[in-house]
Amino acid sequence: MADSRHPTRSPFLQALAVDESLPLDPAARQLWLADLERPSRWWLQPPLQALLGVLLHLIWFVKRLPLPQFRAHGLLQRWICAFCARFVSPEANLLILRHFATESNVLNFLVDNGGVEGVEAVTLYPRRLPEMLEASFVEHDQALFRAMRELGGGRPSEAALAPDELRWEHWRPIEMADFAVPRRRTQVLDFESAHALFMCLFCLLLTREEYRDAINGFSLDHAIAIRIGRLIGDPTLPELAYNKYPHYLVGPGNLGQRFLMHGFFTEYLYARLERLRSGACPPSNLDDGRPHFS
Repeated sequence: MADSRHPTRSPFLQALAVDESLPLDPAARQLWLADLERPSRWWLQPPLQALLGVLLHLIWFVKRLPLPQFRAHGLLQRWICAFCARFVSPEANLLILRHFATESNVLNFLVDNGGVEGVEAVTLYPRRLPEMLEASFVEHDQALFRAMRELGGGRPSEAALAPDELRWEHWRPIEMADFAVPRRRTQVLDFESAHALFMCLFCLLLTREEYRDAINGFSLDHAIAIRIGRLIGDPTLPELAYNKYPHYLVGPGNLGQRFLMHGFFTEYLYARLERLRSGACPPSNLDDGRPHFS
């Protein structure tokens, strides 16, 4: 049956709009589907990805040479925020803001339940684009590395915690009404086209080690999924991680897809844990054949 609310959507996208097999917040799903329907995703993003991919590898090569390193974090973030506010679709901007919140929540769940005292909670929860000048992408990466470093080996026991033993002190449920992205007629770029434009800028304005760590940090998704799966008694969570095996360092190849799948992963884990926090599902039910998110 066709979706009466979106009659122009293809049958595949209509199926995605109602499929609940994977944990995904309904708001995030609708934002993503709306962004996919941006014309730029299908005529602009492919050539951008190809052309800028070549430029990215050239910058990567030059940055790896034994030359003096430089960084410009403030300039990088100002350019990104200004560009997003003027040219990137509202749906993509909301997905970017959500990503800060979802990853902060996932890390804070580990901070609260990881069994290590004194680990500082993550506080990056921007609600508007100008707030990203402080809650920057660089700080976002550093918060991940710091949390994983300070958590170390985590709990000595492999036993899962009972639902009433889980702690949520630093968890912040995401309400879309809290986000504000002013709309402009010039905001036409989809999420993936915008990322294709940003990736060369990141490589240029970070040091070679900062950029190498940033693009390999996606693979910590695997370690995070294993840790949370042990805590809640769900061994299937590592299957949600596309980026795996963090000990194998990679370059900027296939960066767009790895970046996007990192975003999906954090949305998946956020939705899984939020459902658990609200008491709407038992600690392990991803393989019981029932829908888990509405």
